[in-house]
Amino acid sequence: MKRGIKLTVFFILTSVFLFSLAKVSLSASVNLKASSPTELDYVRLFTEAYQLVKEKYVDPVTPKKLFEGAIQGMLSKLDPHCTLFTPDKLKEFEVETTGEFGGLGIQITKTKDGKLLIIAPIEDTPAYRAGIKPGDIIVKINNKEVTPDMTLMDAVKLMRGKPGTKITIWIWRKGWSEPKPFTITRAIIKIRSVKYRILPGDIGYIRFTMFQRTSVDEFKKALEALEKDKNLKGIIVDVRNNPGGLLDSAVAISDYFLPKGALIVYTKGRIPESIKKYYSTHKPIVPLNVPVVMLVNGGTASAAEILTGALRYNDRAIVVGEKTFGKGSVQTLYPLDMGYAIKITTAKYYMPNHKCIDGKGIEPDIVVKLSKSDIETLKKEFKEIEEHPEKTEEIRKEREKRLDAQIKRAIEVIKEFHLIQQMMKAEAKKAA
Repeated sequence: MKRGIKLTVFFILTSVFLFSLAKVSLSASVNLKASSPTELDYVRLFTEAYQLVKEKYVDPVTPKKLFEGAIQGMLSKLDPHCTLFTPDKLKEFEVETTGEFGGLGIQITKTKDGKLLIIAPIEDTPAYRAGIKPGDIIVKINNKEVTPDMTLMDAVKLMRGKPGTKITIWIWRKGWSEPKPFTITRAIIKIRSVKYRILPGDIGYIRFTMFQRTSVDEFKKALEALEKDKNLKGIIVDVRNNPGGLLDSAVAISDYFLPKGALIVYTKGRIPESIKKYYSTHKPIVPLNVPVVMLVNGGTASAAEILTGALRYNDRAIVVGEKTFGKGSVQTLYPLDMGYAIKITTAKYYMPNHKCIDGKGIEPDIVVKLSKSDIETLKKEFKEIEEHPEKTEEIRKEREKRLDAQIKRAIEVIKEFHLIQQMMKAEAKKAA
């Protein structure tokens, strides 16, 4: 046990002993508050409340429920980003940040009537190769029936496991008279966080859905693929609705665009280890004469804002879209006993212009909102996904091909850049 946890346990045990020995009354507690309460006094107060709830509450409650609630309540008093991870939630968090897990490779959801519906198999995964299709219904996982009471998390836990192990899922498909078994071998499933394509006008488009451990390698491959177009006129980096992720990944990706020695971001907090400065350590991989446009909106947060700020405040990119979310704080994950962990804010981060954007966000250079037509199309898509979840993947693919008002403006910015360059060259020739 860590020293802090040992002290907490000691305080709780001590206060329980004092409570039972002295039979502290409520009036005595009030008198105690009148003097200067110590940390031990507050622990005793907590223990009183705990004992009363445990003994007097109308329904029996477990210590697990009470203590988890107490810790989460304490953290919620700090800021919205501090939280308790139960063992199950911690595993899910680790999956999100590592970008890979042992499983089948399917996206699933629960329908309104409690069925377990497959939205789509992820390309080149065990489920995809086994012939699982969008719209399939999972009726049984190994020998466990899927009931309306089974939560999505319960189903996920049953299907995930050690790579190389087998699992049998029973599938019902439209047109089948009865379910059929599919025995699939689990494998490491990698979650893609980077998508890319070439837009009209030889402009590279890269979208980050979040920043995880695999994002840097994914970005490198995307860049290599885009650079095969020898006439690449510019790059649009789309971090709209990107909630963030790993700071180190955002810093490493910033390094690809910036000259060596450029300040990317720095963090500052109360504890000495929270004070860190991050600089670009390499020559830019993306040539400095290739224009870059960052696409942002109100869903652009945390690590996505770091990348945006690093490029914008080093004059490496034009920012187009809407003001970002404004999450300028750094959270650190601390493991606890019994498989628990807490995530608490330990520092704030500052842009290369030495300003903290926490609660403020980054204002774009060019403000562009989605058009009414874009918004109407999105509403229709959301409604269709809600009514027909099996069409989710099909709708997503169509959305990826569409050029909304913000992407169109980003394309114009890159074209304008080249137009200005041509005019400057023409002026230089005249002057010569």
